Amino acid sequence: MRRSEATEAILEAKRTKQLSFSAIAEELGTDRVWTSAALLGQHPFDQDTAQALQSLLDLPEDIVAVLGEIPTRGSFEQIPPTDPTLYRLYEAMQVYGPALKELIHEDFGDGIMSAITFRANVQRVDAQEGPRVQITLDGKFLPYKW
Repeated sequence: MRRSEATEAILEAKRTKQLSFSAIAEELGTDRVWTSAALLGQHPFDQDTAQALQSLLDLPEDIVAVLGEIPTRGSFEQIPPTDPTLYRLYEAMQVYGPALKELIHEDFGDGIMSAITFRANVQRVDAQEGPRVQITLDGKFLPYKW
């Protein structure tokens, strides 16, 4: 079984069982953003979590080994992405990315925000003008060393 086939099986089982990404993460005891990315093939699962997922979704047993493999990360088939939500995130980085970069350097010095030791969160914020999407990116600062 290839990782792409495992992802298809996971998404089909998720639909069949009418489970949300958040519900699966809660059942597994894992972070919902990380879990959603892992279910979509972007992170490997540890053995125990892969077995719990296999049991929760009634997946074939051979999927556990596949879920433990380190994936090839990155999921855009083309740049810019065509999905409207992904495109707006891409657009936001095009518009605000340079400013965020400059502010990171201003506040921390020469370096980068790590996506290795990284956390992300998405939440709904109800406001008078309507619901808002709040995305938090939380990465460790890594200074450049020459």
